[in-house]
Amino acid sequence: MFKDNDILAFTLANPDGAEVSAFTTAQGIVVETWDTGIFCLTPANPGNKDIILSCGVHGNETAPIEIVRDLVKQLLDGSLPLAHRLLILIGNVPAINAGKRELEENLNRLFSGAHAQGGIDNAERRRAQALEAAVARFYGQRSNVERLHYDLHTAIRGSKHEKFVVYPFLHGKPRSREQIMFLARCGVDTVLLSQSPTTTFSYFSTNTFGAHGFTVELGKVQPFGQNDMSRFEAAAEGLAELVSQAQLVLPDYDETAVNLYRISRVINKQSEAFSFTFGEDVENFTPYPKGHLLAKDGDLEHRVELAEEAVIFPNIKVAVGQRACLLVARTRLD
Repeated sequence: MFKDNDILAFTLANPDGAEVSAFTTAQGIVVETWDTGIFCLTPANPGNKDIILSCGVHGNETAPIEIVRDLVKQLLDGSLPLAHRLLILIGNVPAINAGKRELEENLNRLFSGAHAQGGIDNAERRRAQALEAAVARFYGQRSNVERLHYDLHTAIRGSKHEKFVVYPFLHGKPRSREQIMFLARCGVDTVLLSQSPTTTFSYFSTNTFGAHGFTVELGKVQPFGQNDMSRFEAAAEGLAELVSQAQLVLPDYDETAVNLYRISRVINKQSEAFSFTFGEDVENFTPYPKGHLLAKDGDLEHRVELAEEAVIFPNIKVAVGQRACLLVARTRLD
């Protein structure tokens, strides 16, 4: 049993490897520690969902970590029942302890085997491999169930749509309207439809295991203790309903309930001369008209190509060769 049912405190105190162990709560939940920050919770009679909640893939994104910590506390003390198998993944533990986004590499660019492709071995690459193995172990234990993975984040800068998700590329498979309505229940009013494969954690689960996977952005980065948790109530309540109820009752799909965007273009940083034409205070989803100069990269200019495109995740500090920002445009699900 963890002291005060606090898996976060236990994880941060054991960053270099937690002892493999298991115990059963008074409510019959089997709690297994597979590794540092990796916990599998199985109720006595599991329902038809295998759910993964991951957080802390970027170490300074603290609000999702606190949401997951508090959710697990409720499950362990019996104040919230567990209806389905649940895998909890606290991602980049050394970076969390350091209060940094990453130590050497962006962990959320190292999945789908990218951790083994070039580069120098480091803690983030080894962690990506361990997280992939945990997902494979978890999903591999049952078939014919609904697989879900919500990778919880907060963004570096503010956003005109505070809470949004990146819906991974599905290679022609239909998007889940039910999942979009569940996310709306969690206070997420904007969905960004990815148009190509990536090396993110949610794409790994979606593409490799057929899960409904999402990168869920819940607000802006803040240090531990400085999050206004009232802003995350809808997300916390929605996730609690998901894990505790055999079946969720959701409204029919309503496209007017969400803002839908598609990724129109990816801009990569090609040299150290890369620069944006806008300041650090520009929010995600800020729109620009056709022809507007967004960035320079040496002699290369990046301008808006559509009637209107909005900028997402601009980050000039990424390494050369990595994504500096996304451009997105309004769309329909069909």
